[in-house]
Amino acid sequence: MKLALYLPNFRDHVTVKELEDLTALAEDLDFDSVWTLDRIVVPEASDRTELQYPFGMMTDFPNIMPVIARGKWFQGMTLIPWLAAKTTKVRIGMSIIDTPYRSPGVLAAELATQDHLSNGRLNVGVGSGWMPEEFAASSVPHLFPRRHAHVRETIEIMQGIWTNELFEYHGEFADFEPCGFGHKPIQQPGPPIYFSGLKDPGRSAKRIAKYGLQGWIGIQDSPEDISRWKGEMERELGELGKGFPEGFDMCSMIWFVITDEPTDMTPNGKVSNLLAGTAQQIEDMLKRYQEAGMTMPLLWPPFRDVPTSKTMDDLKRLTEEIMPKVNAAG
Repeated sequence: MKLALYLPNFRDHVTVKELEDLTALAEDLDFDSVWTLDRIVVPEASDRTELQYPFGMMTDFPNIMPVIARGKWFQGMTLIPWLAAKTTKVRIGMSIIDTPYRSPGVLAAELATQDHLSNGRLNVGVGSGWMPEEFAASSVPHLFPRRHAHVRETIEIMQGIWTNELFEYHGEFADFEPCGFGHKPIQQPGPPIYFSGLKDPGRSAKRIAKYGLQGWIGIQDSPEDISRWKGEMERELGELGKGFPEGFDMCSMIWFVITDEPTDMTPNGKVSNLLAGTAQQIEDMLKRYQEAGMTMPLLWPPFRDVPTSKTMDDLKRLTEEIMPKVNAAG
């Protein structure tokens, strides 16, 4: 099992120094990757629990963001070139890029540049977004009903630009004649693309099969969720005459903190304590994840009340004390 750090660039208050220290530690501990979070805005309505939809459109969550509207967070995309300059080994990416907020051609060209800045260490996570208020703040409210189609076209445009000297596209969201977009990515045929699918395994399987995607990223998934998603996608792929690509990653963004006292791990949907517990609880849970087919948890530090120094200590304990036992069991 690989480990990834989900950088807390989205929280009530975070500093560049905290992100720098966490990233350096992840590289020192030989983490596979470091990911940022894509969040453009927190509507003021969220502070009143009046978002149009619950977080991620998942009914287990309330209609409120985990960060206040007046919070001091950083934009995830802007951090990627900085992370490339700060690191030499760890892979970097954003989980996930909400494609409707970006022009597909511009995004493809910028990601190719980022792959060069990182010397071929870029991962690309894509998804559709879920918050109408954020679409409005990004000046694309009209794309909300067609957001899933926008993801499809963005993937096609990225892959076309990354593999052709000249590329043209004529679709719903982009329409341009043959153009060159500069450097191709170092990684060929392009950086690995991870897809965030939270609702429909069938849709995820079709995108994996059609576009050769390299990973799936969920949020707060239990071992049972991972097993179900993997099984359903596998069945859907089989019906399409396909299988998972070699080295396919099953991932989930999961809240992580090591506690002194046992936590209540009674299943409670997306708000369950999955990797928030004692070292023994976390060891047992990671073994269950490994059996279920998870290849890489994205460890998500708490949004508040846990200092970065505590998270750094927890990451060290995880790699030094817990993971050897997990890997031995696998």
